[in-house]
Amino acid sequence: RGGHPVRIVIGEDSALFRAGLRSLLTEVGHDVVADAPDAPSALAAVLTHDPDVAILDVRMPPDHADDGARVAARVRRERPGTGVLLLSQHVESRLSVDLVAGGHFGYLLKDRVLDVGQFLDALDRVAAGGAARDPEVVARLMVGGSPGLASLTPREREVLALMAEGLTNAGIASRLVVAERTVETHVARILGKLGLAEATAQDHRRVLAVLRYLDEHRAG
Repeated sequence: RGGHPVRIVIGEDSALFRAGLRSLLTEVGHDVVADAPDAPSALAAVLTHDPDVAILDVRMPPDHADDGARVAARVRRERPGTGVLLLSQHVESRLSVDLVAGGHFGYLLKDRVLDVGQFLDALDRVAAGGAARDPEVVARLMVGGSPGLASLTPREREVLALMAEGLTNAGIASRLVVAERTVETHVARILGKLGLAEATAQDHRRVLAVLRYLDEHRAG
């Protein structure tokens, strides 16, 4: 794989999964500077080593609740330049919209790690300041309707879902096998229907669009 090695801290309570991640990441040329079996030591490792990305299990000791997500929120506040890639066994409904919608952030189901290419691409996006959100999570959030989203065509909803995964226009075009200009047209229509056409920067509008549906469709 090309690109620069990414410096990584792993927070994961399963020794087997933690060792597997370390082995995979090291094998492709990344630098795992520390790993930790619980939330307090994972946070300490991030603050000590200042990695490019922290890979964190959502549910870790001591509480086995949303410990990893709480560490992610602390990292976001205290080390805003550090990427966070959260891993979860199931779709979590307790993650805050502010956390999920920002850059330098990824959220994947653990099964996605088995697709090594997708996992490493997600890691690269997060390390570069982008976003990576699991397709299944996005699909769950897109269920239902609202005045803003109800007017979107099926294709526009598909494009918005891929925007929410963190893909660029070029990435969406590749996934849908269409021209990038076609994607640009869809994105412009989506932003218009969501009332975001007059916002300043394209990147800012994309984030607002993602925030809009994450906020309206989060569970719980």
